[in-house]
Amino acid sequence: MRRIKRLEGEEILARWKRNRPDKRFPILLVLDNLRSAYNIGSIFRTAECAYLEGIILCGITAVPPHPGIAKTALGTMEKVPWHYEPSTLEAIENLKKRGYTIISLELTDKSIPIQSLSELSFPIALVIGNEVTGVDEKVLENSHFVVEIPLFGEKESLNVAVAAAVAIFLLINLGFPSRSTWQKEE
Repeated sequence: MRRIKRLEGEEILARWKRNRPDKRFPILLVLDNLRSAYNIGSIFRTAECAYLEGIILCGITAVPPHPGIAKTALGTMEKVPWHYEPSTLEAIENLKKRGYTIISLELTDKSIPIQSLSELSFPIALVIGNEVTGVDEKVLENSHFVVEIPLFGEKESLNVAVAAAVAIFLLINLGFPSRSTWQKEE
């Protein structure tokens, strides 16, 4: 039987630092009117673990410092660059002018499976929508792509923070296939 040793503390940090790219992945999250501070905190934590460029908080989305965000972010609010913009539509229009590909995560009659994206053009702004109403219709209309995560069960959607995490890591794997081993050569 092969013995497996669980990594702890400094060993984990050493592995992550060894595997971390030199620059943050060129993916910016745009949170469109999220209502749950706990979901926002969870997304901060995922963005830090994925080493993303940052987060734009829009509309009614709570901003740090906020106790609900802090509870699930677990200290990552200070590690992930973020800022607030009142309008998601204006935020993505400004990002388009800066050369970002706008990808909205939403189930629509025109959405495509996220895995079918090819030849991704970075940097990317990934729009994550409200837990009840989703991504604003005007934002969808002004996105380069609307993508969905194919589901196979009877529930029609994932929790927004879980969906964001799945989409983030799929985009990293699609855009940076050499990172799929998650290990730098030694």
